[in-house]
Amino acid sequence: MGVTKRVAAGAVLLAGLVFSTVQAQNLPKIAEFYFDDDVAAKPIQAVPPGQADLVDQLMKLRERGRKGLEATVQLAGVAYAEGRTELGAKLYSEALATVSDASVQARGLRWNQAWDLYRHGDSDGALQLWTTAAENVRGNPSWMPQTMALVLWKLGRKDEALAWYAAAVRTEPQQWNDPARFAELLPLWQDNERAQLAEVQQAWAANPPSWP
Repeated sequence: MGVTKRVAAGAVLLAGLVFSTVQAQNLPKIAEFYFDDDVAAKPIQAVPPGQADLVDQLMKLRERGRKGLEATVQLAGVAYAEGRTELGAKLYSEALATVSDASVQARGLRWNQAWDLYRHGDSDGALQLWTTAAENVRGNPSWMPQTMALVLWKLGRKDEALAWYAAAVRTEPQQWNDPARFAELLPLWQDNERAQLAEVQQAWAANPPSWP
């Protein structure tokens, strides 16, 4: 049974709750370096993905109150993967309503949903959520330059994308000078996403923007 029917049968969604995306806003000012780890920038999962009974397992966790946040977010990801974007957004809304807006958990929710949105063609929505996530983290998180470069390039904002990619190269020149390392550096990215970032790298190499 698909995630839509399982959630409808076994879960109570918050009535009328709609995930609030950030209004159009300016991007964060680009820093010189991005060395900081961000514990929120990782997939939120309650059980290992790819199992035949994944949805059943996640629903049971929700019903039992165990790993409820993680199960809800993972179900949202399944919903997006099935093309059920409205359901996925509602599940993210439900999860976000259970945490403090400026918390690590909220940042992780936005980071995860941004990837779901990006992979379903909503690059504007993804950029908004990544921007909000970045505003709620101390320091300069290492995921930002290449992620912002990816989404801005997709949106056709190529000068901005190159400026962000240049920040990645300044931070770790031995890593980001060579697209051959992208599979190693970006194991969670899909092949087409790494290929698109390689386009950014090639454009950067042809005409590296100056700093500052």
